[in-house]
Amino acid sequence: MTAPRTRLRPAAGRRTRPGPEGAAERGLLLRLLSLLLQYPDAELTAERDALTATVHALPPSTAAGHLAAFAAWFADRPSEELESHYVEVFDLRRKSSLYLTYYLHGDTRRRGMALLALAQTYRAAGWSADSGELPDHLPVVLEFAALAGPRTGEAPLRRHRRGLDLIHHALSDVRSPYAGLLAALLSLLPPPGADDLEAVAKLAAEGPPAEDVGLDPYGGTGFAPPGTFVPPPPAPPTLIPPLTGPMDSEPRR
Repeated sequence: MTAPRTRLRPAAGRRTRPGPEGAAERGLLLRLLSLLLQYPDAELTAERDALTATVHALPPSTAAGHLAAFAAWFADRPSEELESHYVEVFDLRRKSSLYLTYYLHGDTRRRGMALLALAQTYRAAGWSADSGELPDHLPVVLEFAALAGPRTGEAPLRRHRRGLDLIHHALSDVRSPYAGLLAALLSLLPPPGADDLEAVAKLAAEGPPAEDVGLDPYGGTGFAPPGTFVPPPPAPPTLIPPLTGPMDSEPRR
């Protein structure tokens, strides 16, 4: 049995301003992805019916189709199977870690700077992630994108497009249903260019940059040798946010 994980909720802070028309629907897609990519603990699995209903109510789109396929799998599996599969694909596989800065910077000091810059981006937008996870954990990045809107909120996702592509490929290779969630997310981002495709192929073959010093608190993910993996320490569980739209920043009580 793995340790309980954090349930991400919108952090305290000022509300972000609405974006252009359609931002609410896009924000809801991103929030659903944030929830479904979190560890499937008892709190999340207890909300499966509500999550499935919300997914089925989405307007038709490529992303909504991928979410519906995942929701059908997620709704039917025993909790123990969901937990085991999540640990297998995200904690124990070297190329499908959910910590995005690792793919760009590896275990180098630049990764530490990237994590600080990401946390500063959140604070500048009036949002502070209090989930207990690192700021580059994909569900955290997705929650920020849902709240802050396409221009500011989705900038970290666009910056880490190559890492997201690699996670998608790795999940597809093992036929994980979670590959559908990455496909849904990628359908919301600009398409990759030739340079992106070349970089992803190189990253898959060689791994990210390596450095032995300067990042001790962040080691043990991604392409590190399997025996050295140490997951982040769990934080106390928090509440699942209501699925009423991307601008609702208060946790359900």
